[in-house]
Amino acid sequence: MVFGASLNLWEPIEGFSASRQYNNLLGYTALAAAFITFIVNGYHKQKVFTLKAFTALVLGVAILAPTIISLVREPVRYPPIHDISTDTATPPSFIFLDDDRPGAKNTLKYEGKEIAQQQQAYPNVKPLLTSLSVEDSYQKSLLLAEKMGWEIVYEDPQKVFFEATAYTTFFHFADDVIIRISEQVNGSKIDIRSVSRIGRGDRGVNAQRINRFINEFKQTK
Repeated sequence: MVFGASLNLWEPIEGFSASRQYNNLLGYTALAAAFITFIVNGYHKQKVFTLKAFTALVLGVAILAPTIISLVREPVRYPPIHDISTDTATPPSFIFLDDDRPGAKNTLKYEGKEIAQQQQAYPNVKPLLTSLSVEDSYQKSLLLAEKMGWEIVYEDPQKVFFEATAYTTFFHFADDVIIRISEQVNGSKIDIRSVSRIGRGDRGVNAQRINRFINEFKQTK
């Protein structure tokens, strides 16, 4: 379900829906197979069954890991938003990417309804201020985006912004990103906006992507 979506064998939402429906069933089935095999092994005393049972046990626990973690750890409440920007007053506007991008259900038009929820849920999502020149910030951002595995789809060195598509690790969901550089008195300002193509909520993925980019930018020389 996960790897099939990552390999584009089916749409990410199909893999995600199937996972929600069948993940626990598969996990419990694997655990049941493991315990039955241990019992059969104890009766026949055949070592080959021990390896099979251990393999089934590991697979069952791995499949059920998200469920186990949710039972042990207090669940995180994410707001039902999917459009995150470091600048909510004048957010970066997409030029190349539009609402006809493949598989998109969400618009790229910034509607502003999510501002209050974003500020409450992700108060640390803010513009990156740097002492680098606009040109240096642009080039460094471009290289970092490529290093992070983003697919650069449009570049405009004159207007100092670029657009990219990033994919989630699991299920390969596509999110669209724009980075805009502007001049400041003592350097430059980097604004980032990340938007999910599908889904009302993003489970914090867009905010995490922005913060990861900012943190890596600061650490990269």
